[in-house]
Amino acid sequence: MPDATAAIVAAVEARRDDLIAFIQSLVQTPSLPGAERPAHALVAARLTTMGLGVDLVPIEYEKIKDHPAFCDDGIPFDDRINIVAQWRGAGPDGRGESAPGGSLILNGHLDVVSPGAESRWTGSPWSGAVRKGRIYGRGACDMKSGVGAMIFAVAALKAAGVTLEHDVLIESVSGEESGGVGTLATIVKGYRADAAIIMEPTSLKMCPVQAGALTFRLKVRGRSVHACIKQEGVSAIDKACLLMNALLGLERDRHRATSNPLYPDPMHIAPISVGTIRGGNWPSTVPEEAVLEGRYGVLPGESVGEARQAMAEALTRAASNDPWLSRQPPVLEWFEGQFESGQTPIDSPIIGVLGGCHEAVVGTRPVIEGVTYGSDLRLFTNHAGMPAVLYGPGDVHQAHAVDESIDIEEIMTATRVLALTIFRWCRGRL
Repeated sequence: MPDATAAIVAAVEARRDDLIAFIQSLVQTPSLPGAERPAHALVAARLTTMGLGVDLVPIEYEKIKDHPAFCDDGIPFDDRINIVAQWRGAGPDGRGESAPGGSLILNGHLDVVSPGAESRWTGSPWSGAVRKGRIYGRGACDMKSGVGAMIFAVAALKAAGVTLEHDVLIESVSGEESGGVGTLATIVKGYRADAAIIMEPTSLKMCPVQAGALTFRLKVRGRSVHACIKQEGVSAIDKACLLMNALLGLERDRHRATSNPLYPDPMHIAPISVGTIRGGNWPSTVPEEAVLEGRYGVLPGESVGEARQAMAEALTRAASNDPWLSRQPPVLEWFEGQFESGQTPIDSPIIGVLGGCHEAVVGTRPVIEGVTYGSDLRLFTNHAGMPAVLYGPGDVHQAHAVDESIDIEEIMTATRVLALTIFRWCRGRL
């Protein structure tokens, strides 16, 4: 095995320049939600040159709209696709192998969030520039570098002459940022394996647990009057602030009642955050309506229904203690992304194999943590019956940020670890 490890690492290193250039080309190809197809075309072309069978998998509304995990992000489905490539295993070689392993899905999304005001960036958000050992641009961290790593891990193995006993599937998907319609479409179509690795930017930590995240809207009514007699009106904005304080209390109480050893900060597992506030229609009028929209965290192991009920009850309690809100209760709505929580047991075989490969390449055991955000992991664990783990290059603090970037050496490390994991999990031979 040491000889195989050295050969695999060398094969990855030989493709360093090609990998960096490929990631740059992905970053230079904008792939905002609903416009991912050009970036997928680059992936499909690369996979085809590697001799893999490539399927274009459309995301069809009619085929996923009734699925319990479907989140309607409001983006037209006309041009949304996924790419799935397969490297077929050669089958058992008669060695009587008893080590854990099997087929494997490598999954990564190409959709990116808006770069916002481009004037705030040092260069173009689509530059893909390399500066001081880092690649810059929207999607460089989240998660086009991870997509590049999984493709080139397979490319390195094939170039080294490796054959596998079990299949590897490479999934380049759309729509993760706004609800996961891409990965859901692959699951509905029937793609399965014995485990999945999702190349989210985890700073090379293994993350088998994710909190959920539900998008909510809270409508608050007031009574408008001229601001000069504000005491005769009711400010919807003031009442919205009262409810925001109730949400802060709910967040605190939920975390105090929760314990999870995979989260280093016990008060930051399933955050609640108000992202937008709209209220009023004139500076000198007491506002008659305020609308809050935000993100409500789902604790690991908690169902969406349980989480929603907890929020509804907290808002009802807060409203019942206010003379106005008790008569004009706020209206709570759930819309767009509705991410369940998801988890893979830490004693799952894929965790052991991936951790061992990380240690073989890096020299230390990987950190195992849960993440506070929603991801496609929950689709594999909850709806495909598959163990899944997040593991990839990049610091999540760079994701969605101005001047997003990623360290090239971390990309190379992730590619080495992933290539070795494929070799061991899928029972490769040279």
